[in-house]
Amino acid sequence: MAAARPWALTGRRRAAMKTGMAPYTDADLAALLRDGESHLVERKRNARDGAAIRRNVCAFANDLPGTGRPGVVFIGVEGDGRCADAPIDDELLRKLSDMRSEGNIAPLPSLTVEKRSVGGCEVAVVQVAPSAYPPVRYDGRVWVRVGPSVRQASTDDELRLTEKRRAADLPFDMRPAPTAALDDLDLDYARNQYLPQVVAPDVLARNRRPLERQLRALRLVVDSSPAWGALLGLGTIPQGWIPGAYVQFRRVDGRDIADPTRDQKRLTGKLEDVLARLSDLLALNVSVRTEVAAVPREVRRPDYPVEALRQLAWNAAMHRSYDSAANAPVRVSWYDDRVEIENPGGLLDPVTEANFGVGPTAYRNPLVAEIMSGLGFAQRFGQGVPLARRALAENGNPPPEFAFAPERVAVTVRAAP
Repeated sequence: MAAARPWALTGRRRAAMKTGMAPYTDADLAALLRDGESHLVERKRNARDGAAIRRNVCAFANDLPGTGRPGVVFIGVEGDGRCADAPIDDELLRKLSDMRSEGNIAPLPSLTVEKRSVGGCEVAVVQVAPSAYPPVRYDGRVWVRVGPSVRQASTDDELRLTEKRRAADLPFDMRPAPTAALDDLDLDYARNQYLPQVVAPDVLARNRRPLERQLRALRLVVDSSPAWGALLGLGTIPQGWIPGAYVQFRRVDGRDIADPTRDQKRLTGKLEDVLARLSDLLALNVSVRTEVAAVPREVRRPDYPVEALRQLAWNAAMHRSYDSAANAPVRVSWYDDRVEIENPGGLLDPVTEANFGVGPTAYRNPLVAEIMSGLGFAQRFGQGVPLARRALAENGNPPPEFAFAPERVAVTVRAAP
């Protein structure tokens, strides 16, 4: 069996590529240079032909094959990979860096330029990240990479690139994850557990299409790649792709954040697993007191109605920002006198502080919302906050207290007196 190439990205390294430029390691670059020119590699003896280098930058930014990986221009090597012994000085590096901002390539490409020692050669390495907004043009023309060659894009090529741009305009959870493959989804779970919950039994029984086409019909697969929301809901390792997609639960022995921790949990896995475990945790931590009414009967009253806590926690998981560099989780902090639930991501237009919970509903993650609804964690869209408010009032708790910031939404629920 052939040895895996260092640049054949898998696991955590492949997931790290998803949000932009993740430079190749020295081992990756050596393997790329050794394997020769391809849809990811261009070799140049020197930088005299600046137009050719710019065409390659444009082509790598367009990423017509859809690799989701940076393309690399090596300057200082011969066509066969031997060292060209060309001078790699600051003037050359500055000249290469200026290609980005000189205005001939638009939209501006994301690239890095650096001097590296690769395969025993001193070379200038230009790494070009795939653009989120293709088609990218150089001098008014669209250039694409087909194998080891660069050519002007055909009409069909431009159409494919335009479709990629439309996908980038979708909400984050509906965009294709470019470096993910169908086998990054738990296909047994999709076939035997998820689909039977979201598709009517008679429809499912008549459906003879392959599983990939069924998932595509539900917008879980886009351009042969799983959508980010599908990786959250059906992925084999969701947190390998979106590290912050978990819930941090902490039970505090006191009323201050600095007080001792009685219990804490990090809830990971598929959306269904995370939300089901969170629901169980909320129910387990509710305390119920017994009151004797005027007539000879007992009345059992919880310090929190568990349904209110569930609605607010599910709301945080549904509306949080998953496309965040902070990789922050949803946090549930349970104190002696209150429960605080916080999620990354502020309010989304047209929702404002004034109409929150009573006015229009905006979905940052419409696919996640669909998945949660199909799994039974969001019975009525837009009703989570009103249902929580009503349950709290019926139980005698004060109304929930919401706090808003550009980067987060938090709610405090105080115990019934």
